Parts: sequence; C-alpha cells; structure tokens
Amino acid sequence: MKFTGRNISVSPTAKIADSARIGDGSTIYDNVVIDEGVVIGNDCVIGEPQSSYYENADYVNPVTRIGRDSLIRSHSIIYSDVSVGAGFSCGHRVTVREGSQIGNHCRIGTLCDLQGQLELHDHVWLHSNVHIGQGTLIESFVFVYPFVVFTNDPLPPSNDLIGCRIRQYAQVGTGAVLMPGVELGPHSLVGGSAVVTKDVAEYSCVVGNPAKHVKDVRDMKLEDGSPAYPWPYRFDRGMPWEGLGFDEWKRQQK
Repeated sequence: MKFTGRNISVSPTAKIADSARIGDGSTIYDNVVIDEGVVIGNDCVIGEPQSSYYENADYVNPVTRIGRDSLIRSHSIIYSDVSVGAGFSCGHRVTVREGSQIGNHCRIGTLCDLQGQLELHDHVWLHSNVHIGQGTLIESFVFVYPFVVFTNDPLPPSNDLIGCRIRQYAQVGTGAVLMPGVELGPHSLVGGSAVVTKDVAEYSCVVGNPAKHVKDVRDMKLEDGSPAYPWPYRFDRGMPWEGLGFDEWKRQQK
C-alpha cells in the first residue's frame, strides 16, 4: 500500500492492496478490505462503525469491501457492512450507509446519500444530490439524475419501510420523487419533477404530480426523426456495449 498523504489512520485489521492509494486525513476502520488499484481521496472514512459501536464495548466491525480500480473522492463516508464492486467511482461528500450492496462500474455523484440496506446492480449512475431510502433495489443500467428522492415510509414516522424497485434501463429525471414501494418497469422514463405514486409500466413515460402515463418511450423521436428510446441504441459511453453495439453485446451475453 502506498500512503500518499499525511495523518492517515489505518486499522491493523484492514487488508489493503499494495497498489491502493490513500490521501491526507483519511481513516480506514477495522475489517476493511481494499482491492488493487483503489484510490481514496483526502479526509475519507471507510468502514465507519455502526451505532452500536458507541454503546457496546464488545462491538466487532463488520467487513467492508472496496472493489478493484475504484475511486472514492474526498470527504466521502462508507460505512461498515458495505460491499462495493470493481470500477466504482463517487464524487465528493458521498455517504453510503451500512448494508449497501453495490455492483460493478457504478457511479455516485457528489452529495448523494444512500441510506443503507439497499442494492445497486452493475452500471448504475446516480448524479449529484440523490437520496436513496433504505430497502431500495436498483437494477443494472439505470440512470438517476440530480435531486431525485426515493422514499420508503408510507406512514411516517414508522418502522414499516418499503423500498422502491427500479428495473433495468429505467431513467429517472431531475427532481423526481418516488413514493414508497413503487416499481419502475424496464426502459421506463420518469420526467423531471414528477411525483410517482404508483407503479410505472415497461417502456412507459410518466410526467406530472401525480405522475401519469403520457406515451410509450419508443414513440419518442430525436430532431432528425430517429428513435430516442430505447436509449442503449444511441448511447454507449462507459457501457459494456461501447464500440460494439447494443444488439451485438446482448447476443454475446447469451
């Protein structure tokens, strides 16, 4: 491991690959596993203890894993009992609470707040200032744009939390609010500032408060008349089908 910064605190029980780099003022708690090629910026906390740490003298920190070639930018906090896949990257001041399972090649923007006990599959992109409530499931290739809120308590305050379910290739527009337990179908599109109170069907575009179906996304066109959706046919940056084509990539997955 290369200590690139000053005033770094690393637990003796942490396992850190030789090629990992850690910046100034960062803290690595007990039972953290950091893989090859990981870069951790200044003033980060990895493996933050859970609340019982402050009350229980016998507390044992659960394992936290950071996958290879990940980039965690300054002032981010990743709690214990979190698993982050390979190729992860995040902006500044991101919080990922305990019990979060994050797949490969996910991106989490600055000031995002992931409230734990949730699951993100591969290639999920969260733009800045997104709040994800506990119990949320987001499948692969979902984009969530800035200031989106995923709620989970139908009758607050309560202990009956119901997370949202976001199926693969869905898109959630800026400022949208998803109410507890709603499901977005594959390739669905939620318009900016929409308030989603019920499930959204596959390929459906919904807008408004409360959100209502306005059209099938496959009927939406670009200025040149070509289809805007399904979006994987016109966008491939950072995707596994980049330079290959979506159909060919799908064929190779079979």
